[in-house]
Amino acid sequence: MTFMEIALLAILVIMFVIATKWPINIGLLGYVGAFIVGAFVLGMSDSEILEEFPASIVVTIIGVTFFFSLAQKNGTIDYLVNSLIHRMGSKTSLVPWIFFFMGAALTAMGTFSPAAVALLVPAAMAFSARTGFSPVAMGALIINGAHAGAFSPISVSGNIVMDIGAKNGLDVNNMGLFISSFVVNLFISVLTIVAMKVLGKLHVKPEEHVLDATTGLTTVPNLHKLNWRIVLTLILTAVMVVLAVGFRLNIGFLGIVLGVILAFTMLNKTENLTSGISWNTILLVTGMMLYISLLTKAGVTDSLSHAAMGLGVPIVVALFLCYVIGISSAFASSTALITAFVPMAAPLLEGSNLSPTAVLAALAISATIVDVSPVSTNGALVIASTQGRAKKTIWKDLVVYAGFVILIAPLIAWAILVPTGIM
Repeated sequence: MTFMEIALLAILVIMFVIATKWPINIGLLGYVGAFIVGAFVLGMSDSEILEEFPASIVVTIIGVTFFFSLAQKNGTIDYLVNSLIHRMGSKTSLVPWIFFFMGAALTAMGTFSPAAVALLVPAAMAFSARTGFSPVAMGALIINGAHAGAFSPISVSGNIVMDIGAKNGLDVNNMGLFISSFVVNLFISVLTIVAMKVLGKLHVKPEEHVLDATTGLTTVPNLHKLNWRIVLTLILTAVMVVLAVGFRLNIGFLGIVLGVILAFTMLNKTENLTSGISWNTILLVTGMMLYISLLTKAGVTDSLSHAAMGLGVPIVVALFLCYVIGISSAFASSTALITAFVPMAAPLLEGSNLSPTAVLAALAISATIVDVSPVSTNGALVIASTQGRAKKTIWKDLVVYAGFVILIAPLIAWAILVPTGIM
């Protein structure tokens, strides 16, 4: 790597240190870095610096947080969560796993993972606040669940990997790819729950702790009864699911359209109806993605991949590529990195007896399982939906957890799949 590439990576590390130590949105630092590096180091124009601005992610966050914040204001989210708590009785510990498998089912049927996460995370974060279940663990299970099903034979991501493999002459088993992703994501989820339980961080003090005499569980003091606004909100939510999952329409635009419909039923509200849009999350994601896009343009990712290929031993190269794609994907588009890195595995596989399915699955899993990062789309959706006291610490908590995942997940995916050649 050149001195400039190392310096750009060092600046990224400094950004994280500053944002972790002081209450400064790292997105602001990303904008500062993008402007200084783009204009004065790379000599880019304003339009070139903004070329990779993630407009679709902005629309997604605006639409989802707008719609579900109104659903929160009119009592729908509380109604659903408390109904779920009462129905589960003393088995509320199963609820996070219900969200995991719901996420897997949605993506396995073809829903893009951010859409699946966006549909599930508002109610899940409300459940977390009501019961004291860790919002980090809850967010991790939803995201991991979404990626557990994300490489099914009919999914978007699964077909991307299969198509890239075919174009590069690699024979990839589609069911092997799907099963690999499901198993590794499930394993990481179980490991997360166990680790947080051992560390005493799986449960915290609930936001509202009124003891239910029947179940012994906490409930909210002001239970919302079913009314016409809640019924309408549930119908609109069902419409969103059908249009997003069945017709693959953009969930951000759907959230805005359906949210505006819902807003007309709440015109007597004194508060600003757009106050629930998570502007801080938008700032965080867009600023960091702009800076990361400049790292890519400066050749940092290419330098790391070429360094990996220079290691020589195929099985070691595969592990290194898993880490490179995992670390990079924590700050950038998983789909884009899969598209960029999977072809790099072709020369590696040509001169070795490694299983193409195993290697490509390990790379794809490493690229997606790190989406718990707070600067990824899915991680940002978790932050945007977190409620109560946890909103103050969720950024730092997710940074720590994402670091843990980046450290072990690529190794686990590689160890289960590549040396064994099980797929």
